[in-house]
Amino acid sequence: MATTTPSPRTEPAPKKKPNVNPVPWTKKIAGLRIYVGALIVLLWGLGPFYWMAITAFRDPEYTFDNTPWPTHVTLENFRDVFDTSRGNDFGRAMVNSVIIGSITTIIALVIGVFAAYALARLVFKGKYMVAGLILSASMFPVVVLVTPLFQLFTSLGWIGQYQAMIIPNISFVLPMTVYILASFFTELPWELEEAARIDGATKAQAFRLVMLPLAAPAVFTTAILAFIAAVNEYLLARLLSGGKTEPVTVAIARFSGNNPLVQPYAAIMAAGTLVTIPLVIMVLLFQRRIISGLTAGGVKS
Repeated sequence: MATTTPSPRTEPAPKKKPNVNPVPWTKKIAGLRIYVGALIVLLWGLGPFYWMAITAFRDPEYTFDNTPWPTHVTLENFRDVFDTSRGNDFGRAMVNSVIIGSITTIIALVIGVFAAYALARLVFKGKYMVAGLILSASMFPVVVLVTPLFQLFTSLGWIGQYQAMIIPNISFVLPMTVYILASFFTELPWELEEAARIDGATKAQAFRLVMLPLAAPAVFTTAILAFIAAVNEYLLARLLSGGKTEPVTVAIARFSGNNPLVQPYAAIMAAGTLVTIPLVIMVLLFQRRIISGLTAGGVKS
């Protein structure tokens, strides 16, 4: 009778331990340094604004209180900002700033778009010299231009009028406008323009219908930066504006309180908060467009 030998038992294969490489401590420290550095930059940038805001809501008698959180909260300072009985017309000053900033931005964009497109697309003799001259215009200190502009606008009868502030502001923001837009136009695919020309479009139509829509993020970013720069200008506005045309930067510096011998710091902080909050909200709402516009021309494809 045949006998059967039992088959040998097979032991299950040992489970392999997952190959988990621990993160080196040097990388952990490097990551920690990034977060610490970002926190320092955040505190450095938002710290003054935070202190301005809590001072704006603080009772004027406790203006110099060093408590790092709101105490003795009141809205009296904001009422004082719009009180015209003391010679302060903050509401009109805000309207003047919007008018000056908007007109400056529109004119600078119209000129800057065409200038940047020409520098990026056209080939002509002295192209880089022209670009250098445009950028060098932003290096002149404003204080050097005060006396010539004051004498010129006095002879023209423009002191106290909007154009006395708009024209210098255009010269200040135009180099920035050309620089940002030119770097963006340089990186756009010119094959799209050539395809439009093949389809029968003129140069103007190809620019308006094809290239300009592609440059919308950069144009939007430049508009915001130009508007902020125009609104923040103080030195020339202090000398060239009048009572009916002064912007908020001049109006805040001229604030007067109940006592002419005491500077109304709390009301000034409230006015600064009212001016800063709309700009902060605008930047936060459109931060993606701003970042994409600033970085769109920075990497070659």
